Parts: sequence; C-alpha cells; structure tokens
Amino acid sequence: MIETTIDAPDGALKAIQDVLRDLLEKDVVDALLVPMTMPAGNGSGEHGRTVAPMLVTDPAALAQANPLAPVLPINAARAVANLTATEHRERLAVVLRPCEIRALVELTKFQQANLDDVLIVGVDCLGTYRVADYQQLGPAAADDLLAGAAAGDPQSHEGFQFRAACQMCEQPIPAGDHVALTVGLVGVTPGQVYLKARDDLAQTLDLSAGDMPPGRAAAIEKLVTARTQARDAVWAEFRGRVNSMDALLAEFATCIRCHNCMINCPICYCKECIFRTATFDHESQLYYQWAERKGAVRLLSDTLLFHLTRLNHMVTSCVGCGMCTEACPADIPVGTVFRSVGEKVQALFDYHPGRSLDEAAPVQEFREDELTALGERPHS
Repeated sequence: MIETTIDAPDGALKAIQDVLRDLLEKDVVDALLVPMTMPAGNGSGEHGRTVAPMLVTDPAALAQANPLAPVLPINAARAVANLTATEHRERLAVVLRPCEIRALVELTKFQQANLDDVLIVGVDCLGTYRVADYQQLGPAAADDLLAGAAAGDPQSHEGFQFRAACQMCEQPIPAGDHVALTVGLVGVTPGQVYLKARDDLAQTLDLSAGDMPPGRAAAIEKLVTARTQARDAVWAEFRGRVNSMDALLAEFATCIRCHNCMINCPICYCKECIFRTATFDHESQLYYQWAERKGAVRLLSDTLLFHLTRLNHMVTSCVGCGMCTEACPADIPVGTVFRSVGEKVQALFDYHPGRSLDEAAPVQEFREDELTALGERPHS
C-alpha cells in the first residue's frame, strides 16, 4: 500500500471529487457508487440538502458527489449487493463509510454480494446525523466536523447530536486488505487529504509514496477512545436496565411490528422470511384461547418473538450501523440492543464482523468444542 498526503487548496471535498473523477477518466472503473447531493426539487436546478447513493458513469456528474456529507440515509452495502449479486460486466468503485464496508464484507461471505471487479473506497467517518437533522443543517454541517477532525475531536453542530450508533462507534476508520483506497481526514492538517492506496491503483492515479500524517495515529486513538467510552457507558446503562425477560419485553413494549428494522438492516437479507409468510397469521380462535389462559393477550402479538428471532439470526454479523434504530417509528433503541447482545456473542466466538473476507462467520462453520466455555462437555 502507498501512503501519501495531497494538497486540497479548494477544500477536502473538491480534492476527493478529483480523485474519484480520475477513477473514471483513467479507466480504472466503469461506474462509481457514491453519495450524491440530490436536486432541491423546486425546479431551480439547484441541489439541496438531501444526499443519497447514486450510480455514476459521467465524470462531470461527480461535481455533485459528497462523500463527506454527515448523513447515512441507507447502509449502501445493500445497494452494492443489488449491483453485484448477479452477473454483470462493469467494473465498479464503491465509496463507503466503515460500517458500510463491514456490512458489505458480511454480505459477501453469505453470497449476497460479489466483490469481483469491485474497488472499495473507504472514507474516515467523523459521525453522521439523522436525515431530518441533516436537512436542517445542510452541507455546511461537514465543515464543523472537518474543523475538529485534525485533532481527533469532531464535534456535532450546536443543538444537534450524531446518530446514536455514531456516538458509540469505535471503528470509524476504514480497515482491511479489501479496502483498495482509504480517504483519511482524522489527524490530517486542514487543506490536505490523506490517501492510502493499493500499489497498482497508486501508480494509475500518479500518487507518490509518502508518509502517514504525523498526528494521524494519535488523533485516531483519541477519537476511538472517546467513542469506546461512550459505547461502554451506553451498554452499562442498557444492561443494568434490561436484565430479565420482563425488562426485555418492556424495552419492546412500543413495537408496532412494522418490520422497518428488518427491512433497513443491511445484513437481514433472506429472500424468504418467516415473518413475511402466513405463519403468524393465527386462527382467530387461538387469540381467545390465549386470553382465556393468560387473562389478557397483547395485539399485535409476537412482537418479542420477532426481535428475538432477528437477534438469533443476525447478532454475530451486526456491524453496528444503527439503521434499525433510525427506521423505528417508536424510537426503540434497536441498535443498542443488538450491539449490546452482539458484543457478548461475538466475543464468545472471537468473531469480528466485517474484519476480513477470510474469516468465516460463526453460522457458516461448526467447531466441535466451541461451546465448552458455556459448560458443554468436551467431546472425547
């Protein structure tokens, strides 16, 4: 890998747009999936305060690319799956935040995405706002974050907060051999952008070998430490509050079983889902029988079963992107539940979702004595 720092006299965003444009103009790829500022919608031809992943083939269109916009309307790993899961001829570059990269790695392991002819461009994540908050703040919201990035202390705009998942994200930096190009902002002097590129890609982009910015390692450590402390505080509060089945039931008491969390989770990919079948369309008489036995029965039913089933299926691969929380109309902290439970389960299997394409997910392999730590008798 080649490390270098490039000057950004017109700002970090313009420098990144130029690098992305080179990928198309120098025939490295045929298309880019990148966050783009969307038209304002008022007929003015101007672009507004909404950003969404778009598939781009025209280099000129990249003038509206905005991978620094601190907003995550979807986890774009789902979009990469749509673009690569079936046969295609095009070479694709995908510009993703770290949680999106981790989700893409997990989807690839489960054969829901294919990374052949896919070039991953990872961007340091300074934090993201909820979509409605970003619409109020607009593009200037990125300026606040860049100002603090050099010292490893990006701060949210006054009166606003980062998404809950970002406040406790201890993995804000792209990592792994599968990342072909890293765009670094943390610990980088304003007016510059740090790049770490695969050797062949660096040659094509005419990047000269240099060094990591001297303050980057310390700034990353500062950012990671602060977010880890925030994460641990959230988990401690959650585990102290939710320590029984009754408490867990209370946590999901406002669930309306809309399935938004399932639909927006990048890892929840099953084409045939038991919750999208008639399995839970119970015969009417059953409700009366349950009410007779228990004295009262909740309608809609099976809300807790829905969440426990998802936990059972997804918890080892949860990458902590928090899209489930953002999608919940009842403001249930679904992401906190999944991350808190996931930390325990992932530690049990010594598994880190999204870390490596070569690391099989726990549900993909069987180790004969993997549960002896939980009291299972070793096999003789």
